[in-house]
Amino acid sequence: MAETGKGVTAGKLAINVQKRLTRAQEKVMQKLGKADETRDAAFEEMVANFNKQTMEGTRLHKDLKAYLVAVKTMHDASRRLQDCLADMYEPEWFGKEEMDTLAEDTDTLWLDYHQSLTDKCLTSMDLYLAQFPDIKARIAKRDRKMVDFDSARHHFGSLQKGKKKDEAKIAKAEEDLGRAQKIFEELNVELQDELPTLFDNRVGIYVTAFQGLANHQEKFHKEIGKLSHNLNDIMTKLEEQRQLKKGGTAAEKTEEGAKSEEANHSESASSPPKRPGPPPSRPQLTPSPDQRKLHNDPSEAEAEASELDTETMSTSHQSAVANGSEGELPPGFLYKVKAIHDYTATDNDELELKTGDMVLALAFDNPDEQDDGWLMGVKESHWAQNKDISVKGVFPENFTQKV
Repeated sequence: MAETGKGVTAGKLAINVQKRLTRAQEKVMQKLGKADETRDAAFEEMVANFNKQTMEGTRLHKDLKAYLVAVKTMHDASRRLQDCLADMYEPEWFGKEEMDTLAEDTDTLWLDYHQSLTDKCLTSMDLYLAQFPDIKARIAKRDRKMVDFDSARHHFGSLQKGKKKDEAKIAKAEEDLGRAQKIFEELNVELQDELPTLFDNRVGIYVTAFQGLANHQEKFHKEIGKLSHNLNDIMTKLEEQRQLKKGGTAAEKTEEGAKSEEANHSESASSPPKRPGPPPSRPQLTPSPDQRKLHNDPSEAEAEASELDTETMSTSHQSAVANGSEGELPPGFLYKVKAIHDYTATDNDELELKTGDMVLALAFDNPDEQDDGWLMGVKESHWAQNKDISVKGVFPENFTQKV
């Protein structure tokens, strides 16, 4: 006999084609109501449960694989972050060796977590779903054999009801019916035993998957929490070390500043001062009522001119204020400075300075109004003569020297 393919003869192919035609004809007759159909409501419910179980298992398997992909992504991100920290962490910083060990332990934890989930959760789901294709194929085969059984049953019945009975054909049809019935019932019995057991086993599979996931998550997060705590301790001690070093540096700068100020004071007595840079920039301020009155009232302007003429007053008044012999100092007095350069006021609230002027530095009424590099004060000569600070003003600190 000629062969049409590997292991398939022409006769075998013809038999298979004939079976398909017979089944198709039988299904048409059943749908048209011209032939009865074997029905099993209990088995149909089992098949519905199997389809539901297949869908749920497939979804769980898919989502579990997606979760493992996310764990792998988090592991990669964690490794890059730890590598970044290790590269930036300088060797002389506190806890360098501990930091390197911590990075290695973190990487190991992520590896173990991913591998445990793969072995204990994903593998069990793989095995669980692996049995579904075979059972699905046997359900489909059972359906085909049921159609063959119905077809054989109908053919045998029609021969028996025929007017001209052919005993040979009837015997052959009866034999075919018995064979079809046997094949169908064997498959039907097997599946009726397996399907309920498989459906009940899904509970154990779900418990195993999610209990394993929960256990591994708990262990991982507990261990990673310890490492995170250690990292926090290292960072805290590193910051404490920095603050201590910063405090020591600040003390050194203060000591150096004191020495430099003393040297500058000695130098100023023997040599002319160096020309300062421009005064610090400051925002435009609205002049105080006293200052507006001073500049708007001609009499006050004349008084100010008179005060400027008396700035060369006797040294007895200056020394009295400086030493507090008269017992009166301006409200908010801080210390006294000497103008080492001329300064021309550019705003109503600024104080005009001439080289040699002595100024009493005062505290600002509102500290928030003080600009960096600027002081508030009143000329010592004015205070000694008038005991009045209405003409106080701001002036650049770098144009003066503390005395």
